[in-house]
Formats: sequence, structure tokens, C-alpha cells
Amino acid sequence: MSVVTRFAPSPTGYLHVGGARTALYSWLFAKSQGGEFVLRIEDTDIERSTDDAKQAILDGMQWLGLDHDKAPFYQTERFDRYNHFIDVLLEKGLAYKCFMSMDELNKIREEQEAKGEKPRYPGTWRDRSDHPEGQAYVIRFKNPLDGNVVFNDKVRGEISIANSELDDLIIRRTDGAPTYNFCVVIDDWEMGITHVVRGEDHINNTPRQINILNALEAPVPTYAHVSMILGDDGKKLSKRHGAVSVMQYRDDGYLPQAVINYLVRLGWSHGDQEVFSVDEMITLFSLENISKSASAFNTDKLIWLNQHYIKTLASSEVAKHAIWHFEQEGISIENGPALEDVIKVQADRVDTLKQLAEISRYFYEEYEEFDANAAKKHLRPVARTALETVQAKLSDLESWTPENIQQAINNTATELEVGMGKVGMPLRVAVTGAGNSPSLDVTLHLLSKKQVVQRINKALEFIKNRENS
Repeated sequence: MSVVTRFAPSPTGYLHVGGARTALYSWLFAKSQGGEFVLRIEDTDIERSTDDAKQAILDGMQWLGLDHDKAPFYQTERFDRYNHFIDVLLEKGLAYKCFMSMDELNKIREEQEAKGEKPRYPGTWRDRSDHPEGQAYVIRFKNPLDGNVVFNDKVRGEISIANSELDDLIIRRTDGAPTYNFCVVIDDWEMGITHVVRGEDHINNTPRQINILNALEAPVPTYAHVSMILGDDGKKLSKRHGAVSVMQYRDDGYLPQAVINYLVRLGWSHGDQEVFSVDEMITLFSLENISKSASAFNTDKLIWLNQHYIKTLASSEVAKHAIWHFEQEGISIENGPALEDVIKVQADRVDTLKQLAEISRYFYEEYEEFDANAAKKHLRPVARTALETVQAKLSDLESWTPENIQQAINNTATELEVGMGKVGMPLRVAVTGAGNSPSLDVTLHLLSKKQVVQRINKALEFIKNRENS
């Protein structure tokens, strides 16, 4: 049997962290078994579904690299199929018309709750044929009255739910629209889904869906229900915990490799290993190793992973994602060093790609003013001689290499009989506009000799004005 899994989000909002993890687990299981992964957009809630949310889901999946093997399916394009099978159940006597109004049903539920009973539809129209003319009705599925629904959950083991706990759920509304639980059943059947990986909040839906599949004599997929993700404070993950939208992590400067690596460990493990390539995840992943317990989101660990990938991925790969952040900062990288080269020297100094862009502006454009604290400390009259001397030596270099640049700085310190800091720090502030940068030899090398000389002139002018003020 060829494995086919699916991710089936509702487009009523962004792709959140919990959904992304479910998608990842489904994707990994399909890939690990040489199977197929299906993306299905469950947009039957027409009032709440939006085109923006649909696009956000597609964007999030693409950014994470979770490619689907078939074009996305949309439930709103399949209403004819759902209604066909509802009619089949009606013909077989396995579904029926229910004319009970919402007011009647709510009154019954209130009475049930007052008696301490579980509120449920009592099956009033289950076997009636005295249908009133012209009155609105829904279609309900005839759920079995006795026995149990038993299924072996790949995460939680055997689960058994008595049919007496389930009522006859609505499968078509009064407006003719099929309902979620029925659409899911038909989709899973017709798309050949063999394994359903989804959140634990769907456990109560599973026995209902299994009963419908049995009524249609359709195969029942294998289920795996994963636990929720909690925030650092032990409460359900929400906006108050920070970024919970997948694309918000992109916006905040995280690499998709780091997010994927982090998500896979939120409920799945392979020994004590923390860092996994996608190929390793595919090779090692199994549904049985998903934890039954809820997982706590740890932002510090995600930051650590992000920094790890910024430092260890090929700079060309990091650049593919970093360029967006430079654009967001309004930094054009056309007139300056190769972005890959900047990443090589800055990778150890940042946690996110957003930070990378923020601290790399001076490589691509002239700074407007010096950092006030750095200039106050290092661009003093006493630094003039060091800057003039090192400027002259740098100007005389025939070959603009890191080695020659460093030698010019060393020779300046030796000639003036001062420590390296007396030369290096004024030079750093002069060239970058601030007091922090990678080592001066590689920093200056990524700039042109002309730029360096001009910026030293700017610093000397600053010192002159400071003296005269």
C-alpha cells in the first residue's frame, strides 16, 4: 500500500505554529515511506474563509519547503461530490431529513443540561416519514446506536468510544451546504488518504468520521493525533507568546531550516539529537516516536538553532533568505560586496537575518552620522594622528587584501608606538560609523579603498569640527 498523507487547514487565518508542525509531521511521514503528501484547503466555512488566508497558507508551506505532490484541493470546488454521497446515504436509509428547529433543539439541550445529562440531539426525526411540506430541514447521519468505535491511534494507542456517546450529526445544512465532518470523510476516501496526522482536538471527530466511512463501505485510514503546543508559561500557545504565525518568523529573521528543525523536535525525538537536516528527518521520522505529552515552546532554543544555521549553512543558501530582509530595510545590495561575503563575516555576530541586515548597512551605503557614543569615545583629537597615518598607509597599498590591510594597521601602531586599540577603534568608527564590526582586515577588504579613504576623511572632519566647537 502506497502511503498518502494530507494537511488540511481551514483558511480562516494565518498558518500557525501548531498547524505547521502537523503539516511537517504529515509531510515527513509521507516522504519517509516514499509516499505522497496532499494539501487540501478546507474552505467550507465560506463566511470566515478569505483569499488572503488561503494565500498565507500557501506562502507558509512554500517558505517551509513543505511541497505538496498534487495541486491544492479546495473543498468549495467539490460540493457536488459531497452531495452525491449524502444522497447515496439517504437512499440507503443511513441518513434522514430532520425538521427540528434550532429553538426546539436548544430547549431540549437546556433540559438535558438541567438534568446533568450530556446535551445531544435525541433522534426525534430518525425514523419519521411525516415530513412537513415547505419546511426547512437538515440531513443527519444515522449513527449506529450500539457498539463501540475502536481505532489504533499511532500516537496514543487504542482508543474506544461508545456509539451511545455520539448523536446523529448534521451532514447537510438547511442551505444545502455539506458540513465539515462529512466533507473530510469524502475527501480522505477519494484522495486515497492512508494516514491522517492531526491535532488532538480532532479525536472526538474521528469516531464520527469512521462511522460514516463504514456506512459508505470505504477504507478507514490510520490516525495519529498529536498533542498541543504550550507557551513557555505552560498555557496554550497564543499571540501573547509572541510570533505564532509561521510567516511572522520569516519576518522576524528566522531561517526556514531553523523553524523546521525546531518544530520537528516539538513532540518528536531521536535520542538526544537536536540538530537535524531535512534528509535526516525523513530517514529517522516515525509516527510512533511522537510524544503523547504536550510540548512547550522555547524561544531561546529556536534562537539558538537559528544562529546555528546562519553560521553553518552555505552562505549562498543564507543569502537567498537574507536578501528579503535587506530589501525590507531599504538597503540595495547592488553597489557593494557580494551578500555571501558579508554573511561570512557577520554570521557569528547575529541571531537573526533581520539583525544581519540592520548591522550591515554600512557595507552598501554611506552612513549619515556617527554613532554618538562611539564617536564621543573614539573620534577625539588624540586620534587624528593615528587616522591620518593609517589612511596614508592604506592609500599606498597596491593590493587590497586582508593581509595587506592588517599589516598597514600594525605598522601604524608600531610607528606611533601605541597599542592596536588606539589605531583600530578610531578606524573602525571612521569606516563603519559605529563601534562594532567584524575584524578590521575583512571589514575594510569588503569595502573599496576609495570608500575607506573617504570615510576616514569624514572622521577627520568630525574631529576638526569637534575641536573648533
